[in-house]
Amino acid sequence: MPKKSEEKTTKKEEKATKIDEAKEKKTKKVSQKDFEKKVLDLAESGLTAEKIGEKLRLEGIHPNDFDKKISKILKDNGKYIDPELKNVEGKLERIEVHLKKNKQDKRAIREKSRIFSQRRKIKKYLKMPLK
Repeated sequence: MPKKSEEKTTKKEEKATKIDEAKEKKTKKVSQKDFEKKVLDLAESGLTAEKIGEKLRLEGIHPNDFDKKISKILKDNGKYIDPELKNVEGKLERIEVHLKKNKQDKRAIREKSRIFSQRRKIKKYLKMPLK
């Protein structure tokens, strides 16, 4: 009669092989050229490198299976947007829309200047023109 510890290891091994088989079924085999084309198409829709990676994983295409990183592909084609900068600019835009509706919101005015400063610091760090 096998020991309990031996039973547990065999059950764990069986479970691990089932997970590996499921992963193999989910992943799609795509060529490097098709992968780069898909990344550029997703970048056209306004997604950052991180969001492109998430979307591809949901489709069953894992970025680690390819030679180039997503950000490298985007940089080579001039479509890379720093995600931190994009998030800050989006936040600034939302605050400005809010301020147009609520002109006397003092807290929003303070937040706008704080976010504006944050955007300026990020641009300075990334050596981008301060606009």
